[in-house]
Amino acid sequence: MRRIEAPAPLLVVTAIVSVQVGNAIARDLFDDLGAAGVTFVRLVLAAVILAAVTRPDVRSWSRAAWWSAALLGVVMAAMNLIFYQALREVPLGTAVTVEFLGPLLLSVVQTRRLLDLLWAGLAAAGVLLLGLDSGGSAPLGGLLLAFLAGLCWGTYIVLSARLGSLVPGTGGLAVSLAVGSLVAAPFGAAGATEVLHTPSLLAAAVAVALFASVLSYGLEINALRRIPTRVFGILMSLEPAAAAVAGLLILHQRLGAAEIVALALVTLASAGVTLARRDPPRDEAKAVAEPV
Repeated sequence: MRRIEAPAPLLVVTAIVSVQVGNAIARDLFDDLGAAGVTFVRLVLAAVILAAVTRPDVRSWSRAAWWSAALLGVVMAAMNLIFYQALREVPLGTAVTVEFLGPLLLSVVQTRRLLDLLWAGLAAAGVLLLGLDSGGSAPLGGLLLAFLAGLCWGTYIVLSARLGSLVPGTGGLAVSLAVGSLVAAPFGAAGATEVLHTPSLLAAAVAVALFASVLSYGLEINALRRIPTRVFGILMSLEPAAAAVAGLLILHQRLGAAEIVALALVTLASAGVTLARRDPPRDEAKAVAEPV
């Protein structure tokens, strides 16, 4: 009997929804665990879950594979710590809009087309609009944190491609998540202890780990085995809009007119860059994934 597989674009869209739902749930935990505490718990739980599922054969890894996994873990920790700090100050949709500049800049650097510079300028105009909008709910400090997290996101894509070429499957991610949890421990371990005493907080933390890390990454990596990265990139342009919807439905965060226009400009720029980009070899395509 032939197994029925879900269409790859549906997997990507589901992954986008999953990670933004996870981020929205995480934002609700900040008052109890702190932003760093949520980051630490998310990384620990995701590492444990993925390690149990994939059981990576680390004894066969090369030194290059270990270094790649470790570097990716450090970047993942930095990306999540900084992004969750940004979420304390700005709405989810706004934070993801600015953060998305990281992957967008990476695409511009990789393609080196004049038209891409125009797309990048369009995205920059959208973010500048956020900074100049005095009536919005996006303080400059939060926007800068989101942009820094975006730079980490772009670095994450490069490092995940490297690790994916050295370690098959998702076992490498389990090790990277473990390294990331160690890096985040000094910042968030103390605040995270509250989950040991409150079952409802632990359940929410598990949901964050599953939605924002385990499920989303698994869906993406499977989709990338079946569709070109160009198509994947176009679909990922829905990320800021998905974040805005998740922020509205779960956190009751409403974006102003300027913030909505900025979101649209960044999304349009991302789609334009990815439409013009030539697809890399399939082996590289399998390794590219969204940040956690």
